Amino acid sequence: MYERMLDKQTVPSFDDMISYCDDAGELWTDLDKYLKEKLNMKGCIRFPYGNKYGWSMKYSYKSKHICDIFAEISAFMVLIRISDDAIKPIYNELSIYAKAVWDNKYPCGSGGWLNYRITNKEQLQDLMKIIGIKVNKQSKMS
Repeated sequence: MYERMLDKQTVPSFDDMISYCDDAGELWTDLDKYLKEKLNMKGCIRFPYGNKYGWSMKYSYKSKHICDIFAEISAFMVLIRISDDAIKPIYNELSIYAKAVWDNKYPCGSGGWLNYRITNKEQLQDLMKIIGIKVNKQSKMS
């Protein structure tokens, strides 16, 4: 259902990735604009983590990796590591979906990895809050 771009031999353009996501591509375009223009992040296309993950756009703030976004049919998946203390202040503001993603995270240190699939605007708004909190924390550290 949410197949990824797995052909390692064919490097996609960002437009290829957006169109692969069908209607969700428009949401990714909105997110890309937010990340680059509002949060001053850079993006680069890569094939990370092995053959099952597929092509992604890696987003970084200064030299710090923030997240990877994977193109999927009818959606896109955001892989982001976030700490407990970063999510705590916004947890109650999040949707039921975002809370469920957080509650089922892959644990890592004092937080964990979120596999956050975007298919609608509400999910995107919560993700923007989560990424904003992470970038804000990074900017205070540098």
